Amino acid sequence: MSEAKWYVVHTYSGYENKVKVDIEKTIENRHLEDQILEVRVPLQEVAELKNGALKQVQKKMFPGYVLLNMVMNDDTWYVVRNTRGVTGFVGPGSKPVPLTDEEMLPLGIKKEEIQVDFAEGDTVVVTGGAWKDTVGFITALNVQKQTATINVELFGRETPVEISFAEIKQM
Repeated sequence: MSEAKWYVVHTYSGYENKVKVDIEKTIENRHLEDQILEVRVPLQEVAELKNGALKQVQKKMFPGYVLLNMVMNDDTWYVVRNTRGVTGFVGPGSKPVPLTDEEMLPLGIKKEEIQVDFAEGDTVVVTGGAWKDTVGFITALNVQKQTATINVELFGRETPVEISFAEIKQM
């Protein structure tokens, strides 16, 4: 499988968050979690003066654009391109061009190599979120998404749950 890269999608202005939510729903429904890893609408802090009061507000860095970290293939291209509100990928003609590492630097998105102190088969406890204080064992690790799939007991049955690395610790 080829490596995931960052691509830019053009959307109707004001539809960036709706497109993000729609793509995330499609990823979940079509089980493309291992191909489309992240959907992002980059935001920046801006000082705004309204009615004599200075406030810090979040503004879109690139109105009309959504960033995707994905493996480009026919399926992922089709899913993204046919999402309502998407007008197309950024690139010459119909060929999407991934962003270079130099283009990613100002966005604050970096490739992070994360070292974790747990492995498949280890017993962990959930430290936050809806599953707080739940104990389970790791069945799978996804370093790119920074998640672990753990089996927890739910209604007397072993149930797999995907949890962020930040929300679990080894027992």
